[in-house]
Amino acid sequence: MPRYAFKIEYDGGPFAGWQRQADQPSVQGVVEAALARLEPGSHTIAAAGRTDAGVHATAQVATADLAKDWDPFRLSEALNFHLKPAPVSILACARVEEDFHARFSAIERRYLFRLMQRRAPATHDRGLVWQVLNPLDVQAMRDGAAHLVGHHDFTTFRSSICQAASPVKTLDEIRIEEIEIPHGREYRFHLRARSFLHNQVRSIVGTLERVGAGAWAPEQVREALLARDRAACGPVCPPQGLYLCGVGYPSDPFEPAHSPG
Repeated sequence: MPRYAFKIEYDGGPFAGWQRQADQPSVQGVVEAALARLEPGSHTIAAAGRTDAGVHATAQVATADLAKDWDPFRLSEALNFHLKPAPVSILACARVEEDFHARFSAIERRYLFRLMQRRAPATHDRGLVWQVLNPLDVQAMRDGAAHLVGHHDFTTFRSSICQAASPVKTLDEIRIEEIEIPHGREYRFHLRARSFLHNQVRSIVGTLERVGAGAWAPEQVREALLARDRAACGPVCPPQGLYLCGVGYPSDPFEPAHSPG
């Protein structure tokens, strides 16, 4: 059966997460239902990251096996038609080798977290950012983040229900941008690693916000990391500011030169 890779964008607000749910809407369920409109029957798609309820994506990657030999462009157009009116879009589609897997072939995942600071409530970005009222010290947050880059036991920064076999991960990058916006600022946290633990990004950003607000000293981030204790973590920030914004593979499946045939 031909295998296809999809690059998917979605607003996570209306969904209980990526993963199919029996009684709640999910991104996976919406995409599989759209596939069933094209090829009757049940479909199971695999994703690079199982985003939680309320978490968004600008470049999720998923794979599916189909019966028909589709032209990738026509397949993406047809899926986008059947995905309406759900806030889910197929940005790109490619035919891939049978051994390519959206999750297991990935060598890197990139997340963005958007934190808006302003007094007035968010309007256009409502549901797309975490909003705080007071300015943050971006340099203090960068100093705190520096303690987390590298190969560490991230027990402190993972959910108590995380199913990963080990809390040890290598965090390759945390980069924090400060952007002036009308009547406030936006802080953008860019995190990059081969893989992440459950709630790791939200735990890190929530902790760094405390540093930026002056409630924590930057050195306390290192102390929390070394504690290897979930209770030492700062608050877990809400999901609406988080985006899966990139997945890396040894060969980009969406580059025409790398498509099979």
